[in-house]
Amino acid sequence: MRFSLNKIPFFCLISFSFDSKAQDSEINTNIASQCPIPFYANIADTTGMQSNDSFTILSSTSNIKKGEYATFTGGVTLLNQDRSIVADELSVNRSTSSVNANGDIHFQNKGIDIFAETLNINQLKKSTALTSTSYQLNGSPGHGHAKEITIDGKGKTMSFVDSSFTTCYDPVPDWQMRASEITISSDKKSLEAYNARFSLFDVPVFYLPYLTMPIGEDRQSGLLYPKISTSNSSGLEVEIPYYVNIAENMDATITPRYMSERGTQLITEFRYLEGLQSGQIDIEYLNKDSKLNNNDDSRYLARIQHIGTFSERFRAHVDYTTISDDNYLVDLGSSQFNANDAYLYQIGELAYFADNWQTTIKMQDFELLGNHQLSYKTLPQIEASRQQTFDDFGGIFDLYGEFSSFDSSDPTKPTAQRYHAEAGLLYPIVTPAWFLNSELKVLQTNYNQKNMATNSLLDKNVSRTLPKVRLHGGVNFDRKIALFNSEYNQTLEPQLQYLYIPEKDQSNIGIYDTTTLQDDYNGLFRDRRFSGIDRIAQANQVSWGITSRLLTAENNEVLRFSLGRIVYFNESNFDQSEQDSLVDKSALAADVFINLSRNWQFSSDIQYNTDLGVTNKSQTTLDYLFDNNQTIQLNHRYARDVSGESLEQMSLATNVKIAQRWQLVGRFTQDLQGKRSIESYAGLEYSSCCWGIRFTYHRNINSKIDDGLNINENRDAFDSSFNIQFVYNGINSTKSSDSVGDMFNSSIFGYKRPYFLNN
Repeated sequence: MRFSLNKIPFFCLISFSFDSKAQDSEINTNIASQCPIPFYANIADTTGMQSNDSFTILSSTSNIKKGEYATFTGGVTLLNQDRSIVADELSVNRSTSSVNANGDIHFQNKGIDIFAETLNINQLKKSTALTSTSYQLNGSPGHGHAKEITIDGKGKTMSFVDSSFTTCYDPVPDWQMRASEITISSDKKSLEAYNARFSLFDVPVFYLPYLTMPIGEDRQSGLLYPKISTSNSSGLEVEIPYYVNIAENMDATITPRYMSERGTQLITEFRYLEGLQSGQIDIEYLNKDSKLNNNDDSRYLARIQHIGTFSERFRAHVDYTTISDDNYLVDLGSSQFNANDAYLYQIGELAYFADNWQTTIKMQDFELLGNHQLSYKTLPQIEASRQQTFDDFGGIFDLYGEFSSFDSSDPTKPTAQRYHAEAGLLYPIVTPAWFLNSELKVLQTNYNQKNMATNSLLDKNVSRTLPKVRLHGGVNFDRKIALFNSEYNQTLEPQLQYLYIPEKDQSNIGIYDTTTLQDDYNGLFRDRRFSGIDRIAQANQVSWGITSRLLTAENNEVLRFSLGRIVYFNESNFDQSEQDSLVDKSALAADVFINLSRNWQFSSDIQYNTDLGVTNKSQTTLDYLFDNNQTIQLNHRYARDVSGESLEQMSLATNVKIAQRWQLVGRFTQDLQGKRSIESYAGLEYSSCCWGIRFTYHRNINSKIDDGLNINENRDAFDSSFNIQFVYNGINSTKSSDSVGDMFNSSIFGYKRPYFLNN
């Protein structure tokens, strides 16, 4: 039987899902995302209902007294525009403006399924109540029980009395929250719990008189997951972040960080987004460091980052960091930088882009950490470039200009103003089978140098004019071959470059922003040996190289081998000092990549000095993927001359599933020259459908610097730390983080995933 009733308002429940924090969780494992979530099919299609003020009742039998009441029994179904009720018995009383249901009630809307023994809709009180309930959130593992659930007349607030909540489905949940009352508000888009009691394996572990958390995808203010750790440097550490949703385009995170050995630090992060402008301000402050003998000085770090586009032509970029002392990152650590960073970059940049030219104004400086030579700052540096294409013959006129003013906080170092211009013709020819790039330029640089020592070799005014000729070409061959019962496409890609720059004595010019570039196979075909223009190396040389690849039918590269070197025509013109500085002058450069299967990958590059019969630099990596998300990576690094010392390191990184819910991550780095460990990192993670915990141990060499602030501090050769992170899986949003990747990157050398393109 079908029964339609108007004039009695129904209730409107909100559609919601739980989100325990505004940002992604520290741990969100694959296990949690694979866990099944109960799904209840729609009781009926209510899309055709006319309004929320009317509903339809279906039943096997009915008893109706016109104008007074109606009783329905036998498979009763009540349908409204976006909600439904199934019950054994349902009655409508017009005199009291109420609806009552009994026996095996199933209430459903877009956000929740509720099972109850009784239901009452009271029009006069504008409320709905269900008793002896259990509920399941749609699209989320969140579920629980409540003695009573009440909904206000407008459907904007729902209260769970004497209730429980969990994301676990075992008979005894791994974790559970019980509360005297839980209130969910669609206006505030938040959940509030009173007298919240948390238990693990049915053992009470935590109590909060009041708790609030966001629901849905909207950000809400509230506590984030705490972090607990211990270390030799700071003792017991506890971080309790609090997220503040200031506005739709602004938020902040305030984190008190308690360290038993040092005191309480305050860490703040403020973010904003306005149109095409975005930025972040981070401030970390410790009033007094109890571990230092000289603990009257505060310790701090402040960083401002901004990037934005003004109209279609202008772009701005700011990244400025200041720090209280050189050992701040080593002692206290920071998410802004690594503990082994040697400097802090400080830059402000404004760029203008026209149709055929662009210009940039830049102010930059470096805050060095430790006893390093002070670097120069540019106040300012102005760059402008333009390219004009000649359609008649396909050539390009290229023009580049720069003005830089170099200053230093070291009063004994010279300062300078540098004017540099490059002008010339480029003629690129590119086809699928071959390419040839021709370049003819004139380089003009002028220096005005000041504050020079009496016996300095530098000149006050220097003018340097150098021509540059460059020809770079290559050919691409390919053929079909069969190997190991498979078809491949093999390529052969020889290339040749000639570079000429005449010799010029530049000893009367200071070094302001220039250093030697790193050499590898691709570096053979650069047109410069230095990063800046304070030194422009002479060149009368030919660079040759050849590359061969094996490609599958899908164009996946399974093998690559490259070999090349530079042949100098004027080796006799190098004096001994230059030969000492150009140790790669006679070096062969090679690069190898092998990926014959999904499981194995090998890569290596080497620079080998044929004159001395020694290796200048090399790096080798071997990766094995032995199961889904289980890998092992072996690295070897060697450099013959790093600040006058040889460097050779071996590292091993692995993640292994040791049980159904347990994952082990480890990284170990050994100094083969010094025969000592540089770093050891181990992480053990447990993850189920509803919760996870991670234990990590990190031991690394101590890189502290004896500066004026910390010289009296007792320091060990190594620093060790132990961390615990805990999370409720399933409460947060559907966005997941790579927990294994997080643990790998916690090590000082980081980790490169060989099977991903976004390294």
